[in-house]
Amino acid sequence: MKKILVIGIGAGNPEYITVQAVKALNRVDVFFLMDKGVSKEKLNHLRREICKRYITDRNYRIVEATTPERQGEGLGYLKAVDNLNAEKQHVFERLIAEELDDGDCGAFLVWGDPSLYDSTIRILNAIIKAGQHVIEYEVIPGITSVQALTAQHKVPLNNIGHSVEITTGRRLARGFPDNVDSLVVMLDAENAYKALADQAVEIFWGAYLGTPDEILISGKLSEVADEIERVRNAAREANGWIMDTYLLKRGVQDESE
Repeated sequence: MKKILVIGIGAGNPEYITVQAVKALNRVDVFFLMDKGVSKEKLNHLRREICKRYITDRNYRIVEATTPERQGEGLGYLKAVDNLNAEKQHVFERLIAEELDDGDCGAFLVWGDPSLYDSTIRILNAIIKAGQHVIEYEVIPGITSVQALTAQHKVPLNNIGHSVEITTGRRLARGFPDNVDSLVVMLDAENAYKALADQAVEIFWGAYLGTPDEILISGKLSEVADEIERVRNAAREANGWIMDTYLLKRGVQDESE
């Protein structure tokens, strides 16, 4: 039996690692790092730094593999993601077959938390269902960018007695949902928040959360939307990539009253 650990490593700060994650790191024989190209080298640099910092009593190997790129223009978003995950599944299966012996423990170090906009769990379930490999896996939770964002801005995620929704920029483009007043937006490549700039909405925005490159902007959306777009474009140009998250709040009242 081969063991796989899916370890959430937090949103960018090595100190976001939990005690449970540290213990898990020290069980691993082989770490699988998915290479996403030169522009995102910092992501794997942090993964290596985490291993170096926290693994104290075990020899381990690091194996890198190239992450497939999403293809399928014209297929639709969901179909393109399904195709991408199928290609990733083939890569995972090869790594498990070639790099792990029976009794070995492998691990994927997942940015943030494995449950939030990450497909590692889905891919491992697909591998098990296919029946080509006998594996079992565990999931170790991590600090999400949502938690890092609200901590850095010193703002509660929810308003008392009200709900919160986590969504994508693609869905925000359809408008602010009617049934929530706190909306977390991730994966927004097109600055969808700008369509709400004429509404009474506050924004708490952050990029590269937890890293030395961290950027934070907050305020009334009507007043800071253009600044966020300018800063975001400049940061993406400088770094070759950007990972940002933001919280939108409307109808915010003073909860101390």
